[in-house]
Amino acid sequence: MQDFEGILHNQVLIVSLLACFTAQGLKAITELVRHRKLNLRVLVSTGGMPSAHSALVGALATGVGLQRGWNSNEFAIACLFAVIVMYDAAGVRQAAGKQARILNQMIDELFQEGHTLNEERLKELLGHTPIQVLVGLALGITIALFALPVL
Repeated sequence: MQDFEGILHNQVLIVSLLACFTAQGLKAITELVRHRKLNLRVLVSTGGMPSAHSALVGALATGVGLQRGWNSNEFAIACLFAVIVMYDAAGVRQAAGKQARILNQMIDELFQEGHTLNEERLKELLGHTPIQVLVGLALGITIALFALPVL
């Protein structure tokens, strides 16, 4: 039980999760402004502005740097982990989303011609644009810089 309490008092973990949840909340606000309706699904979905993954790992690396030192092995690990996550968010998952969009178009065209196939649509918004990743990173760093000293 004492180990679990330690997790709840881990400041870097708390700040990283705060950054992630803030980014997800901002997605809902962005969706509300763009489409004039509240879409709560964006709170648990991937993709969109800003990148919650980038906010989380940006806050994580910043928090580790602030607590353990910018030249520590822990910061190096957190920083490289952040780069991999952000590369994946903007690269691999963005490409998978584009492939899903093309496959969905192909299915639509086949149905127009009367073919029978599975009608299940693929999720197209999987990854992030580079600007969504950078905004998420900036958000995470900012939250860590301001929130970590307060905790």
